[in-house]
Amino acid sequence: MSDMSEVAGSVKPVNLQRVMDELKLEAVYLPREAAEILVHHADVGRPGLPFSGFFEHFEPERIQLIGNAEYSYLDSISGQEWTDRVTNFLAHHPVAVVFTHGNRPSAEFVSLAEYFEVPILYTDEQSSVLTAQLLAYLNVSLAPCITRHGVLVEVYGEGILMLGDSGVGKSETAIELIKRGHRLIADDAVELRRVSAKTIVGSAPEIIRHYIELRGIGIVDVRRLFGMGAVKETEKVDMIIKLETWIQGKMYDRLGLESEYTDIMGNQIPTTTIPVKPGRNLAIIIEIAAMNNRQKRMGYNTAEEFNKRLMGGLGLSEEDR
Repeated sequence: MSDMSEVAGSVKPVNLQRVMDELKLEAVYLPREAAEILVHHADVGRPGLPFSGFFEHFEPERIQLIGNAEYSYLDSISGQEWTDRVTNFLAHHPVAVVFTHGNRPSAEFVSLAEYFEVPILYTDEQSSVLTAQLLAYLNVSLAPCITRHGVLVEVYGEGILMLGDSGVGKSETAIELIKRGHRLIADDAVELRRVSAKTIVGSAPEIIRHYIELRGIGIVDVRRLFGMGAVKETEKVDMIIKLETWIQGKMYDRLGLESEYTDIMGNQIPTTTIPVKPGRNLAIIIEIAAMNNRQKRMGYNTAEEFNKRLMGGLGLSEEDR
């Protein structure tokens, strides 16, 4: 088993401007530029209990949503009690407060937010819908991340991460796959995020997204050259293919019975090593590898079935095998 998880992966905060753009949130008050306000926590809070005075498990690092229930509660109190409860809440400096369901914050609430420099946002979206959207977006954006040299492509719906030494032919193979109707996610640098205990998602750094480098040609804009259907923003990594120069005399697995995995931040990704030499059509080989990997995930392993048939033909029992 090979290992790519020498570190657990770094977690980079996402700025509030990106959150606002992604979820179409309007700013009511911002103490400074939204791009300078950083969100570090992927969970979302509902401050019903904090408004009642209970702060024991309150986490101000979470974005706080004020929905119909919280809004109605605040509307039911007034005077000094209202001021005290809102002041206590904002004094904990939540990273941002979002009013949902089209409920607008009062002038008094905004005034207190300005005093404590707490960003106030607004949306017409329902709280439950916005919560799901926020969790989905933040869980990916704030997932532990590592960057690896390689090429990530989608082949028949399978995310294939090609690894190998420089010059082995990763980018050329990716271009051939794109010409055959498959899609590019990232070339040269692949950002890998652990979004769950079973899922690694890959993407390209924004500055090189949709570009690919071909030696002798230079930088190619895949989106402009082949169209929008030739690129994709992100893709789950279903399989790793290691390309290596053919070594004469080295024993390579010819049946596919040996299972190899690569550890990426604790996730085990099926891995295949493909030797490269002149005359081999790597694009077709990778297409077959992608289809075979999907077939394995669906419960059918060709190598095992062939081995059973071979052993059966030789008259060997299960114990003899």
